[in-house]
Amino acid sequence: MPKMKTKSSAKKRFRVRPGGTVKRGQAFKRHILTKKTTKNKRQLRGAVQVHETNMGGMKQMLPFAGL
Repeated sequence: MPKMKTKSSAKKRFRVRPGGTVKRGQAFKRHILTKKTTKNKRQLRGAVQVHETNMGGMKQMLPFAGL
């Protein structure tokens, strides 16, 4: 049997919170910011949690996270 490995891209992008939820950064905040409104950019600040419909994929990408 081969070893189970964590996806390197996932371990750089996600953090598992103590309650079992997964924290992620917001998308659409990296570039082409001049055409986005100030309100839109302000609402993209901070981190949000991964939706429960995507948690199955998170369990596969982060097998040792205890999800």
